[in-house]
This record gives sequence, C-alpha cells and structure tokens, in this order.
Amino acid sequence: MKPYKDHLKSSKNLETTYEAIRAGFIDLALEKNRRSTPFVAQARALKAAASRARDPNDLLKIEGIQQGLLAAAGISDKAANHLQADDKTEVIKSLIKNFLEPAGANFVEELVFRFLLTRGDTLGGSMRNIGGFMAQKKITRSILAHLNLAGKSCRWLHAETKIWADLPTDDTDIETQVRGLSWITPEGARTLMYNLTVPYFGNNVDLSLFACAPDGMTKDVQKDPSAYLALGELKGGIDPAGADEHWKTAATALNRIRQAFAKHNLRPHIFFVGAAIEARMANEIWEFLKKGILTNAANLTDDDQIASVVRWLCKL
Repeated sequence: MKPYKDHLKSSKNLETTYEAIRAGFIDLALEKNRRSTPFVAQARALKAAASRARDPNDLLKIEGIQQGLLAAAGISDKAANHLQADDKTEVIKSLIKNFLEPAGANFVEELVFRFLLTRGDTLGGSMRNIGGFMAQKKITRSILAHLNLAGKSCRWLHAETKIWADLPTDDTDIETQVRGLSWITPEGARTLMYNLTVPYFGNNVDLSLFACAPDGMTKDVQKDPSAYLALGELKGGIDPAGADEHWKTAATALNRIRQAFAKHNLRPHIFFVGAAIEARMANEIWEFLKKGILTNAANLTDDDQIASVVRWLCKL
C-alpha cells in the first residue's frame, strides 16, 4: 500500500482546520514574546546605565553601553562589526546631536525608544523564517520520539559545532540545535540532513535522507545521486494568506528535485509537509500523490499525520 494512505483518505484530510490555524498563530505569538525577552532586558539595562548621565554627551563616558548606543543610532550588531572605532564614535555623536539633545530632559527615554526600534527590526528578521524553524523542531521531536519508542539509538549533528554525537539521555530542547540525525535500520545506516544544498542541482532541500552513516557523509557522497533515499520540502508558515505562495515555491522545488534525479534515471522518494494547506492546494497535493509525483505528504498541524510520515521515513 502507498505510504500516504496510512493517514490520508482524501484531499480533505490535508486541509488545515480553523482550530489548527488559530493554535498556530498563538504559538507564533508565544515564540515572538520568548525571543523578545532578551531585547527587553537589554533595554532596561541600557536605561539604568544611561540614567547616570546628566546630559546626552555624558553617555559617551559611560562604559559598557556602546553597543546599545549604536543600536539606538540604527546600527545593527552585524553592521557594527564592520565599523572602525572612530566611525562608531561619529555615529553616536550624530545620534546625540540630532535626536537626544532635542529631546531635552527626556533624552534617556528617547534613547531607549530608538534602541528598541532597531532591536525590533532584528526580531522581525529572525521571525521571518520562524515557521520553518518551528516546523523543523516538530519533525525532529517526532523522529526522536519514534526512535526512542522503538528502542533505537540515535546520533545528532550540532548545528554550530558541526560535530556528530550520541543523543544524550536528557535531550530536552535538542531540536533547537540540530542540523542532522542518524539511526540504524535493518537495511543499514540512515542519515537525515536539514537544509542541505544538493550539489548537482544547486538548490537547498529542507530534508534529505541518505543511505549512509554520519562518518560516510562526505562531499563525494552528497554529490552521488544514488545516495539519496528521500527528499522533502517543509513549509511551516501558518498564515492562510501565504499558503498558495508557499505551495507554488514548494511545488517548483519538488519538480526541480524530480527532474534532477530523472537525469540519472533515479526516483528517490519525494515528500511534502506543510502547515497552511488550503482546499485547492490540498487537491493538487492529492493529485501528485495519486500520480506518484509525491510519495508522501502530511499536514504539519496534524500530529497523527506527522507520526505516520515519520514512521515511514525511519523505515526507509
């Protein structure tokens, strides 16, 4: 039986419910608040330090707040790394002359407001791909749960250190740091990589499953079309207004994957998981499944569907 039939009976099953959309927006709001907490704490610390200044020019004499002053001037941390010390001083002096001095006795409040504006832009930038981040977390947690229940060991790739290690006994929040997972099946070792640029067609793929162990994940293996068992697109955005656009992007990427492997007379499993799936989009995905263009698909907001896709993926 085709794997998608384990959890899908019709295109209707793929559609995102109103309740799931509402819950998704709430999750996004909570995540945004969580991510904003450090910026609010920084603003409070900046206000406490700046309140020691008698006038705006005294701010230049206070140690440890230069990054805050630069942020208030509209300079991001990344941009600040490209400025010389003299340039930074000039930027801060311009902030003082043009904005803080005109604020008079309220210069500290003006400073904090402008600091939060820049930090708000930083937060907005980090939130643009929050749907993808949360989707990856959910898939990862589901895979770990499946492997744990099956009594299978697992290794994971740390996103920053790029080091593979055995999964710790306490794997709390590990899904926020993972770049890859690996496990053993009766057919051999399997390695799942997140956000990998597939060399021979140059595009990023959200989920790539290889028939090898982590130690065998060389650049040569990544260039070998026959090493790929499955490739999937993951769209975590929950806003229905962007659902069609997300699907168009995903469908284009999936078609590109299929064509690239067809040139090598290969047909790895191709799958799609999305959070916001409208009726027309669900119909298209269902047709792709029936025609064999897609091997599997699921709605990210349905835990049973995700569990089913993960079981299938871990058995390949």
